[in-house]
Order: sequence, then C-alpha cells, then structure tokens
Amino acid sequence: MHLIALLIGLIIERLATQLFHWRRMRWLDRIIDAGLKVAERLSSWPALIPVLMLVALLALPVFAVMYTLGDTLQGFTYLILAVAVLLVSLGPRDIGEEVVEYCEALRSGDDEKIRAAAKAIIEGEVPTNERELIGRVEAAVCVQANNRLFAVVFWFVVLGAVIGTIGPLAAWIYRVTDLVRRRVVFSAARDEQNGSDLERIREAAERIHALLAWIPARLTALGYAAAGHADDAIAALRAPTEERGASMSEQNEHLLARVGVAALALRDGDDETVSERGIRGAMAANKLVFRLLLIWAVVIAAMTLYGFTR
Repeated sequence: MHLIALLIGLIIERLATQLFHWRRMRWLDRIIDAGLKVAERLSSWPALIPVLMLVALLALPVFAVMYTLGDTLQGFTYLILAVAVLLVSLGPRDIGEEVVEYCEALRSGDDEKIRAAAKAIIEGEVPTNERELIGRVEAAVCVQANNRLFAVVFWFVVLGAVIGTIGPLAAWIYRVTDLVRRRVVFSAARDEQNGSDLERIREAAERIHALLAWIPARLTALGYAAAGHADDAIAALRAPTEERGASMSEQNEHLLARVGVAALALRDGDDETVSERGIRGAMAANKLVFRLLLIWAVVIAAMTLYGFTR
C-alpha cells in the first residue's frame, strides 16, 4: 500500500503538475512570519528551539489527522491520505515545468524572461555572463531535484518502512523545514535592520533543513552516477574539495551540483549557439533527473517485494 501511494502520488505529480500551483502555500507565510517574530523576541534562547517549535506547529495538522484516524489508517483510507500529503510535500514547483519555461525563454531571446526563468530554478543571484548562467542552471536543476523531489520521497519511504503511517508525516515535515528556510532567507534579505537576529534564525533553519537533506543528497549524487555518465560522476564524487568554511547546506548543494553536472558529461557543439547549448544542457539535466526517478521507483518496488518496505 505504501508503494502504491508513492507511485500514484508521483504519477499525478508528473501528469498534472500545472494544476498544483497552490502547493506554493503562500498562505502559510503569515504563520511563518509570526513565528519568526516570536523567535526574534526569544533572543536568549538557542535559535534551534523556536525554529523547531515553528516546524512542529506547521506539522501539527497532519499529525492531528493521523492521530485522529488512528487504526483506520489502512487500506483505502491510508492510500488517500498518503497521496494527498505526498502531493503537497513535493515541490513547491515542478522542476521539469521550470526547465520548459527556461528553454522557451531561451528560444524567444527575451533577456528578461530568460533571467526570470533562470532565477526560478537557481533560487538565487543570476549570473550576467551567458555561459556562466548556462552552467548555473544545469547545476541548479540537479540541486533542486533533491530538495523538491528525492528528499521528500526518501523520508516518505524510509520512515514509512519503519511505521507505515509515519511516512506521509515525515515527508510533510521535510517540506515544512524547507518552507521555513525559504521564508527566513527571504525575510533576512528584506529586513536589513533586524538582520543580526534573523541571521541567527536563518542559520538554525538552514541547519535543520540541511540535516534532513544530508542522506538524500548523497543517495541522489550516487544515483546521478548510475543514471548518467558514471566515470565522470564517480570522479567528481571522489574529488577532494576545500569546503572547511562551508555550511552543511552548502556542502549538500555543492556535492549535488558537482556530481550532477559531471554525470551530464556535456561538451559544446562546434556550430552551437549559446541559446542552443543552454537548451540542450537544461533538457539533459531534466532527463537525468527523470532517469534517476525511474531508478528509485524500481529500487523501492524491489524493496517492497522483498519485504523491506510496507
């Protein structure tokens, strides 16, 4: 039943992604902002405590539903709940949809549209250099695939294997940590006057999210080697790096970007324009993600057949 819920959720997410813009859950921003204000007032507390309290508050509705239903969470009831929670936990936007928008912008040649589409994928500063922008987008697709898709699936499956009904809650908790992280990063950048307090909270939110993303990021990086050019990806995976000052979140992202881009093993064409190279690279990264998703589905199905998951 757990595998069925996962497969149904992924199929719906793939086929009907344009119907799920409500997954961005802007209405939660007010709740998160209120929680951040409370966290700022608790300056004498370790920042992790109010952030964890906020995550617990946002996870409470799903927990309440699961606790209320109790023993009825089996069969069709569990299937409906699991699919619903999984759908809101994935995202908030589909990376494939954003890649298509980015490629269409490149074909149009509209610089403003290109930068807007690229920013949606990168979720950060967009390089002005065209070649650098292409590389950043390809790397960002590999990073965002773990954040929006594979990490959610990982926690859904892993805790679902231990206690079947916990899988959906675990997936939602991961998404909640991401929502809090995104909002506090936005608020810290917007509010420079309170930057010192929000910076402390931002670090705590990113640390919590990075901890939950640490194992999925490494499994995803290994998966890129299996789904792409294995030799280059394994070499990138083993390559020594100087990241002593990098946070755990940055280490996760650097690993995914480094291995994912290596797995693509793309070379510039002789008569290829910058736009054509950008389209080819973005589509190749998206195909790599899709191939890895198929691999994960096969592995999870095999684990289910052999009794490792429920």
